[in-house]
Order: sequence, then structure tokens, then C-alpha cells
Amino acid sequence: MKDQLTFDQENRERINAVENSFGPSSKPLWQLDRVLIGEGRLMKQSRRGPQPKVFFLFNDVLVYGSIILHGRWYKKQKIIALGDIQVEDLEDGTKMRNQWLIRTPRKSFYVSAASYDEKRAWMEHIDDCQSRLLQRVGCRPTSTFAMTWIPDNASAICMRCSNKFTVTQRRHHCRKCGFVVCGACSKKRAVIEHIHPTKQLRVCNTCHSGLLTMETETQEISRLSGNSTEHASDEDEVEGSSEEEYRQEQMEDHNPSTWTDSWSTYVYLKPEHARP
Repeated sequence: MKDQLTFDQENRERINAVENSFGPSSKPLWQLDRVLIGEGRLMKQSRRGPQPKVFFLFNDVLVYGSIILHGRWYKKQKIIALGDIQVEDLEDGTKMRNQWLIRTPRKSFYVSAASYDEKRAWMEHIDDCQSRLLQRVGCRPTSTFAMTWIPDNASAICMRCSNKFTVTQRRHHCRKCGFVVCGACSKKRAVIEHIHPTKQLRVCNTCHSGLLTMETETQEISRLSGNSTEHASDEDEVEGSSEEEYRQEQMEDHNPSTWTDSWSTYVYLKPEHARP
């Protein structure tokens, strides 16, 4: 009984510390039966290249955010339900070693760890927590995921019309396929329900045509069956536009020369994943 009370108190203090580290804009993290499993820093692939982020693994959610001055203060908090996550192992890339893919309905992205052992620890603990969670609540994992965005520097031309990018011909990203496209090829907007049930998102012309066809077919099936479905998501917010993200990233302190200093050892707080 004493061990139980001690664990509950220490766990609550750790969760409160994580919540406070995101400042006044943090969403509440404390919940009954929520346990902080591990924490550490990973490199997350963004449209401008790898960026250091802080990650916190709980027994039901994964929380991450941007690092302020490489200290213990963070911002732009994101919370992803573990039931909405799929992890996929990847081979080492030319720029990112010990990497893997995190898929979610709203956004999929690559991350990398400082060592192979830390990579395996993160992947195994996420899988283990997810399995325990789904078994406890009696549901199946999500099967629809967002495409990963192709980094800006991966293409000097629009991946739809092949026009070259310039100062005035800017890069954009299709939210459906993740391609780097020009403004002329991405004027269309469409709802992608697993990303957001109502918001009109930027898509390329090719994906827009495909989505219109799917919508027509879905409406016909719904009309014939007389059923309607509602969609919800557990993630915090819809990712901003390419232009918004670019401006935000420009304001952050992500000097490549300091990336090696941004690593921190993955701290595995509760090896047995259970209370005493």
C-alpha cells in the first residue's frame, strides 16, 4: 500500500512537471491511471530538414514539442493518442540514422534517435503501451494514416507539372499525397476526414480529382444505405499551412552546429509498465 501511494505521488509530480514545462499554453496532462513511461529528445524530420524535439511517452498518449533554447522549456505541444499511432522501422538514411516512421491520422513523420538501442527502446515501448491500451479498452488500432511530407530540398521542381521552383514560384505541400508542388498545381481545397472532419485543406489537382470521385461514391453508398458516419480525432490540432510552418521554424533556434548537443538519453521511468 505504501509503495502504491509513493508511486502515485511520484508519477503525478512527473506528469505535472511535464505539463508545466510547456508553459501556460499547455493542455492538461494529468488523468487518473495515466503513467509517464519515458522521455527523451529525438530528431524529427520537418519540411526544412531534421529538427530536435522533446518526446514524452505515457501509457495512453505520446506528447512532443519544440525545444526552447535547448533547455527544459518547450512549446507547440502536440498530443497523440497511442491508439492512433503506427510505428514502422526504417533503414538508416544519408542524413538520419537510427530512424523510424510514426504514422498518425493527421500527420506522419520520421524521427531518429542518438543510438540504435534508444531507437529500439522507443519503438518497443510504444508498441507495448499501445497493445496494453487497446487490450484494456477493447478496440482496434487506427488503420487510416496521413502521408509523410516530402522535404522541401528533395525536389527542385514541382512534382506535378515539373516547373522549377524560384523565389516567386514557392513550394507547397499537398495534404493528401505529401508531394512538393507549386501554387498553380495546389489551388484546390478539400476535406480530408482523417486529418480534419470539416476543414478545407490544400491539395494538388490530381488528389482533388480523386477525392471528388471518392466523395461522390461515398454519398451514393450513404444514400442507398441510409447511414451516416461521424468522424473524430484525438490529436490536438490540424497542422498549419506550409507557409505558416516555415515562418514558425525560421523563428526557432535550430542551428545545425548545435544538433549534436540536443540529444538526451532516453529515460525509461517505469520498466514494468505497471503500478506496484
